[in-house]
Amino acid sequence: MNQQIEVSNLIVRYGHHLVLDRVTFSIKKGDYIGLVGANGSGKTTLVKALLGLVPIEQGIIKFENSTLKKGYLPQIALTNDSLFPAEVKEIVGIGLLSDKKRPKIINKEDQKKIDDILERLNIMPLKNKRIGDLSGGQQQRVLLARAMVNKPEVLILDEPTSALDPRVREDFYKLIHEINTIDGTTIVLVSHDLGSVQKYAKKMLVLDREVVFYDEVSKFTSSFGHDHFHLDGEA
Repeated sequence: MNQQIEVSNLIVRYGHHLVLDRVTFSIKKGDYIGLVGANGSGKTTLVKALLGLVPIEQGIIKFENSTLKKGYLPQIALTNDSLFPAEVKEIVGIGLLSDKKRPKIINKEDQKKIDDILERLNIMPLKNKRIGDLSGGQQQRVLLARAMVNKPEVLILDEPTSALDPRVREDFYKLIHEINTIDGTTIVLVSHDLGSVQKYAKKMLVLDREVVFYDEVSKFTSSFGHDHFHLDGEA
């Protein structure tokens, strides 16, 4: 099967500090990759490298085509500022602007795309509400809608559930699983929530500046993960 993303001998430094050291792996269309590792292991840097947000010292990141659409849900601080003026439809619409040439405006076709993704994520009733008036779980779905409104082929999520309570977190993981299995979207998910990642991901990528493990979840659980992780908790 053709690789959707190929990473080869990737090296990234911040100043003199080596953050990623000859990282090599590949992702197939429809994969669901759980990206885990200790704090400072380079997970967020790898995500940013895939998105072209950090300079690469050495190595290659190759996509199956130059127009591969990527959606990104970064680490976020949820807001409880009820005075924050942005409405849900405006937040989601931001996800459509990056592909537009000037003038960057939301047209009728875009409005339909926004409505479609709000329906898809069961948050249409929130369309005209201010983001600061929403619960943490609702805010996270809105930001997921922003990442998905352009129908990305690859969805990259960096610690998407760290600010959510356990019940809402489980609902969110079920939603991402559905996006992977029903929509066929490739998922790369960074998380410390090892139990949930193992439950839904197809493969585990363990990073410690270099790739320590990359294989099917079943092999991680039975061998590597059992020896190196507390499998009911934190990475």
